[in-house]
Amino acid sequence: MRTWVAALALAACAGAHAAEEPKRTAGESMDILMWNREAVGGPFALTDHHGKRRTDADFRGRLMLVYFGYTFCPDVCPTDLLQIGLAMTKLGKAAKDVQPLFVTLDPERDKPRHLAGYLPHFHPRLLGLTGTPAAIAAAADAYKVYYKKVPGLSPGAYTIDHTAFIYLMDRKGRYLGFFPPGTTAERMVELIRQQLR
Repeated sequence: MRTWVAALALAACAGAHAAEEPKRTAGESMDILMWNREAVGGPFALTDHHGKRRTDADFRGRLMLVYFGYTFCPDVCPTDLLQIGLAMTKLGKAAKDVQPLFVTLDPERDKPRHLAGYLPHFHPRLLGLTGTPAAIAAAADAYKVYYKKVPGLSPGAYTIDHTAFIYLMDRKGRYLGFFPPGTTAERMVELIRQQLR
């Protein structure tokens, strides 16, 4: 069962050999999240899609939905972002107490201006975050994200294999749990409303 879940959580974009080895496997990431083997989440310092410097402390007092992906992802990212956007809409007035965040795993291509043109298609409150490769790696490590760059047939045509969890963080930035890939907006809203009470 766990192997199937880990496979589901890995957004496998085509490719054979990675440019660099990740810190952990997708299965190890899944185990950490499911069994609370390590702390999940923590401080980050990134740049939003308006060019403003952001840290995790900026979002205190609101729940956070944190998603790691990249805009050139052909499948799981846009599907999950659509559900996050629908969840925000279904929350109605309560959405003001939830901040959805999209943290790119591809800072080379996902510059603030590009994120600013991409993310509003899913929801106007979805905030994109990018930064240096080191800053992205630190944030991904804090959230136990598996990701690996996979070279394509031509320069710049690479993809990124990555886990695709939607992290739910409390009003103090503490980890509450995760939604696996493919979670419906309705299910997200059900659990988010419980935390907003």
